[in-house]
Amino acid sequence: MDIRPPLKGQYHAGLKMLRQCVELCPEDVWLAGEHPRTFWRIAYHGVFFTHLYLQPNEAAFVPWAKSRKDADCLWESPPEIAPYSKAEMLEYIDFVGRQIDATVDILDLDSADSGFSWYPSIDKLGHQLMNVRHLQGHVGQLSERLMAHGVDTDWVALAATRPGSAP
Repeated sequence: MDIRPPLKGQYHAGLKMLRQCVELCPEDVWLAGEHPRTFWRIAYHGVFFTHLYLQPNEAAFVPWAKSRKDADCLWESPPEIAPYSKAEMLEYIDFVGRQIDATVDILDLDSADSGFSWYPSIDKLGHQLMNVRHLQGHVGQLSERLMAHGVDTDWVALAATRPGSAP
């Protein structure tokens, strides 16, 4: 079985759900949350690490042009920084979504090495599955915050198209 098509589909579905959370988020919720776990920062963290871990290895990672130092950090006490706008976040989600198919095609999913020094005991396929799971964990956090404000999101089992593209 070729794992690439379902892996791509799950990446696209996860990003489509993240995109939906961003699109539906009321402005007051976008900035809400206790630092550093504000809504916008959780969304950024999710897409940033999806982007990073989608790469074959650390060296292959090219940050998004609008990347800001420490914006991805949800732990310890990172500096408070200006939030990304919803439009910027959607732009980043779409940027990563456009890379999924070509990038997954070049990954060596049989490699025993994740490509990331801080994950020395995870093989490449396991690392990719962890990446999808990480993204969905943060989408779940954001969905719960939205539900607490009366905003419901849809479950996407499989996305036939990239986030931000026409259905």
